[in-house]
This record gives sequence, C-alpha cells and structure tokens, in this order.
Amino acid sequence: QLQHQKQKQQKTKTMTVINENQLTGKHVNVAMMTSGGLAPCLSCSISRLAHFWIQALKDGKIGGLTLRMYIDGYKGVLIGDSFIVPEGDWESMEALDYIGGSPIGNSRVKLTNEADCKKRGFIKDDETPLEVAAQRLMKDEVHVLHTIGGDDTNTQAAHLSKYILEKHGGKVVVVGMPKTIDNDVVPIRQSFGADTAARQGAIFFTNVVSETSANPRMLVLHEVMGRDCGYLTAKTAAYYREALDQQKFASALFPSSKASRDVHAIWIPETKFDLHAEADRLKKVMDTYGCVNVFFGEGTGVEEIVKDMEERGEEVPRDAFGHVSLAKINPGQYFAKNLSAAIGAEKTIVQKSGYFARSAAANEFDRKLISDCAKEGVATAIQGVSGCMGQDEEKEGMPIRAIEFERIKGGKPFDISETWFQEMLKDIGQTA
Repeated sequence: QLQHQKQKQQKTKTMTVINENQLTGKHVNVAMMTSGGLAPCLSCSISRLAHFWIQALKDGKIGGLTLRMYIDGYKGVLIGDSFIVPEGDWESMEALDYIGGSPIGNSRVKLTNEADCKKRGFIKDDETPLEVAAQRLMKDEVHVLHTIGGDDTNTQAAHLSKYILEKHGGKVVVVGMPKTIDNDVVPIRQSFGADTAARQGAIFFTNVVSETSANPRMLVLHEVMGRDCGYLTAKTAAYYREALDQQKFASALFPSSKASRDVHAIWIPETKFDLHAEADRLKKVMDTYGCVNVFFGEGTGVEEIVKDMEERGEEVPRDAFGHVSLAKINPGQYFAKNLSAAIGAEKTIVQKSGYFARSAAANEFDRKLISDCAKEGVATAIQGVSGCMGQDEEKEGMPIRAIEFERIKGGKPFDISETWFQEMLKDIGQTA
C-alpha cells in the first residue's frame, strides 16, 4: 500500500493535486478555451466567467486566482500555446461582452482522432492526444477548465478530465458553456448565441430580399446554418417576418410589396420535404408576385445529396469529427438547380447568412443567459462539480445547473409542434 502511494505521488509530481473536491479558500488556476465554429457568445462567455471568478476572489470564496487562456482551442492545449491574463488587465475583459468571434481563437480538433492530430502536427508519432493534453494541463497546474463550445467540445473535455483522474490521479474540474447557433444540444433548452444568430440572419435577409426587384421572376434561396436542427432557420424566418410587419410600404400600385418580400417557404430537416409538391405551390407564388423567397437549413436534403454522390462513386467530404462537409456538397446549388426550372425562375441566387450571423456579438438576450450560466458555473466549479451549464429541460422548472456530461449530446431536433412555428407555416401557405 505504501509503495502504491509513492507511485501515485510520482505520477502527479508535476501537478498541484486537489485532494478535496471543493476549491473554497484555495488559490484556483482557471483555464479557458473556445472550440468549434464561431457563435455570438464566445467573447461574452470569457468575460462573464472571468467576472464571476474575480467576484469570487473579492468575496473571499477563493484564496487566489490565475486566469489562463489557451489559444485556438484544443490545438493550444496540445502544443502548449497559452497566456496568463495579468491582474492589471482583468477589468478590460468586460469589453468582450460586446465583441463577436473568439478573442483567443478557435479550431476543430478532436482529441480521440489521433490520426488527424498527427497529420496536423499537434502531436508526435509516438504520442496520443489525450496524454499530451493531460500532461499540458498538469504542467500548467490547471484546477478548472472552462470549455466554450458545442457538444463535441464539452464531452471531449469530460473524457480528458476522466483520463487525468484515472491515469494520473489528478483532478481537473470541467465546466462547459454550451455554444452552438443550431440550438441542438440535449438536454439544454437554449444554447448560447442561437437567438443572436437568428436576429442577425433576419437583418441579413432584410437587405438581401431587395434582390427580388433586380430581375423578373427571381428565386432567392436563403441558406441558414443548421446541420441537423431547423431551429435557426425557423427562428430567423420568424424574426424576419416580425421586422417585415413593422415595415411601411407604398400603395398597392407598386409590385415590390410586403407579400413579395415575405418568406414563401421554410425548409428544415425535421419537416417532410417534397420538392415536387413545393415546386407546384411556389410556381403559383412566382406567377403572382414575380419572385419566390425560400429559407432553408443547410442540413435540409443532405441525405438525398449524399446518397446521390455515393451512387455516382464520388467521395463525400467530411471534417475531423466525421460530419459531412456541408460547404463542399453545397445544398444551395442542389436546390437552385432543381427548383428554378420547375417554377420558371429567370434568375436564381443563393445567399448564405451563416458567417454574417455567427460572427456577431451576443445580443441582450444571450448576454443575460450567458451571465446567468457563468455565475452558476463558477459557483459549481468552486464546489468541485463538473458539467455543462444550461437550462436543464429534463428537470422540473428547467433550472440552470451543471448538467452531467454523460447526458450531453448533439443532434436535438427542433420541435416543429411549437405553436409559433405551426402558425407561421399556416400563414405562408405551407403544409408542415
């Protein structure tokens, strides 16, 4: 038994081991990283987490504080690229509440994809990503790791924390922040940045819709981000139509009207999709108003496109996570090709709001949600509890809490039975 204790001490000699779960009264080394695609929440999440950690220090809940930032997500963890924020710069971090993107950079790196990590030069041939990342966190004496990302980012962090505990006897508390504009994380009611992205997508189309007046019989396809979940497409359409209701128009003599600028179709993965039936319906819209405006989620029709590529013997492009690379298979062009002829469009354009929407700063709704989750997340971390912060819709009252990582997963579908969505479909004449 004595020899076992010595071996355990040797394994953890490079790390300040926290024997008790709670961090109350201790000097806490906090590290943060952002990962995956951008969302209007990354900068604000760093600001709010830092704010509540600093407040915990001021209130005497912890005995000291170090704030470390890893550059470019898990890449920074693997190659040891990070910096410590000097105390004199802490106050300036409040400005991040109103800045888009990530102030510390992002990357798409999967710790369990060893081949990809080696190919990109993040680890050596005789190394494994989990071990390299574990050694880095131990060397940096990280007590709490905040991962700001989607389900993949947060579940990877949980695996890393478990690995450090089991292989090295160390403890790293992992408190994740659910970033994804798709709003598709189970069991979280509202992920960070989704509302902002929907508002921004609506602003984007408020300008783009004027292209309907650029040519007779215009087909405008608005492609909205959302791999498997139609929430963002639906909410963007709803917010756009709210703004359209407030717009004043000239007399009915002018053909560019509220009706011509409305959303005429909303296509998302969760609804039954019959292109031929929709073409018949939309041809009538085209004949009436001289244009058609379609909002569609980028994941709509992907199965059909992939099947078609595979049947032709073409390679389906995928990213490090195994997801189909939507940008490369181009669903927008697929719809443009198959719909324009059917409805007699003279000109077709595909406009993508994704990058515009996801790079915005968080709006007031998201800032409050992020702040509420960050406050609870810091309190949770001090208690030594890991989890992904969010409104747990599987618990009574949907409390904000550290949701167990084993319950976190992506691919949550949009609930098309939502009253506002059904009313919107009915209003535009589309069958659910």
